[in-house]
Amino acid sequence: MESDKALEHLLKIEAEAAALVIDAQAEADRRILESENKNRASYEERFRVEAQLKETALKKEKDRLKKQYQKALEDYRNEILNFNPDTEKFSALFNSFFSGAENA
Repeated sequence: MESDKALEHLLKIEAEAAALVIDAQAEADRRILESENKNRASYEERFRVEAQLKETALKKEKDRLKKQYQKALEDYRNEILNFNPDTEKFSALFNSFFSGAENA
């Protein structure tokens, strides 16, 4: 009988130990999940901030390049509009090529 009591006592202790292990595992799982959620939120916030900085920098660079392109295009248009061909020199050069070809 006393061996039965000892056995029951050991089984009770084992059940309590099993319950402690289950509780400890549940607590560990809860802490891991909490830590993962905290880390994920921190990462997402850093990513959002970094993405916003990159988008701002990209927009600035696009605007700068657009202005640079527009200025280059405007300068080119002005150069073409203000071009004053020297038709006399061109005709003289053109004629010199053909007159030289006749003598050859």
